[in-house]
Amino acid sequence: MPSLVVSPVELTENPVEVVERKGLGHPDTICDALAEALSQNLCREYRRLFGQIFHHNVDKALLCGGQAKPAFRGGAITAPITIYLAGRAISQVGGEIVRIQELAIEGSRLWLSHNLHALDVERHVKIHALVQPGSQDLQELFARGKAHDTPLANDTSIGVGFAPLTRLEQLVLALEKHINGRKQHQRPPAWGEDVKVMGVRFGKTVRLTIACAMIGQHLADINDYLAQKAAIQKISIELALQHGFETHEVAVNAADDPSAGAVYLTVTGTSAEAGDDGQVGRGNRVNGLITPGRPMSLEAAAGKNPVSHVGKIYNVLAKKISQRLIGEIPEITTAECLMVSQIGSPITNPSLIQMKVSTRDGFPIESLRSQIEAIAEDTIMRAAKLVDDFTAGLIDIF
Repeated sequence: MPSLVVSPVELTENPVEVVERKGLGHPDTICDALAEALSQNLCREYRRLFGQIFHHNVDKALLCGGQAKPAFRGGAITAPITIYLAGRAISQVGGEIVRIQELAIEGSRLWLSHNLHALDVERHVKIHALVQPGSQDLQELFARGKAHDTPLANDTSIGVGFAPLTRLEQLVLALEKHINGRKQHQRPPAWGEDVKVMGVRFGKTVRLTIACAMIGQHLADINDYLAQKAAIQKISIELALQHGFETHEVAVNAADDPSAGAVYLTVTGTSAEAGDDGQVGRGNRVNGLITPGRPMSLEAAAGKNPVSHVGKIYNVLAKKISQRLIGEIPEITTAECLMVSQIGSPITNPSLIQMKVSTRDGFPIESLRSQIEAIAEDTIMRAAKLVDDFTAGLIDIF
């Protein structure tokens, strides 16, 4: 087992808590999703052609917003959204060519059409694939790990995780997922997928600010728009109460000025059509949230290869270790995990793991050390088994 440091979490009652989540149609989330879709498609194609996954890191994507003229009962896109997918990937093995450009463009079109119901992929989006072969040293490092049956860390990086989620964190996550439900026929067609939730807790009071890009073609007029805002506000209040926040404030599309006709109206349901740009790694962490008061890594997990890139793997493992500690050791009430890799070392051998825990009734932490170490080691040794789940899209990383 690598160097394991076990220490107490310094628990203090914080009078303020801030939690954010960027929804499925946010430009940053779109970039994360398309980068991860490309990695998944590359993994499947490598396996289909060669029986194994080859080196790639396609964790760079940029979305440049277009131009639009939204309107009630209609609207038009006057300049398309432009998306650039970049990164590194092996494009040829022997005489076999890997169709990276096609995988990038067609995979992105498929994701966009399945997840943004008002977006016309053929007319509203232009996608450019700029993926190039990786450096020889990183390709060799990847291959060396395959030869030894234990992948070698592709980078020197940091992974962090914590558990459990606070009530506010649970509320923000649940609220975005409720508004932005995956089953499109169960949600009003006027609600775009570009939903962002900011939760701020002052003591026991919660303030929720929700942005939802409304789709003009499904709204008759300003009164119809305001009715949809009211519906989202009602849902938000109900969920706040369910999560124990009796005192709450809710604002939906707070920048609106209905008397001046200034409202958050779109053609496609995403601000990417005109109001915002996007980039991989600027949105949610692997737990689906942005939590500035908690330990966080700045790693962009989406698009990194699932075999050896610890910038992806360690963040997921750290989250899993923290969840297992509070789920399997009754004396532990909260857990935080920090993992550090060293490039070229086996991914199962982090250079450092720090576990910070709090216990019930002051139970001595040192007496739990052996259990903590066993759970951490068992979780890390299962890292190779995550590859199939990553490839199948079964692990949420944004």
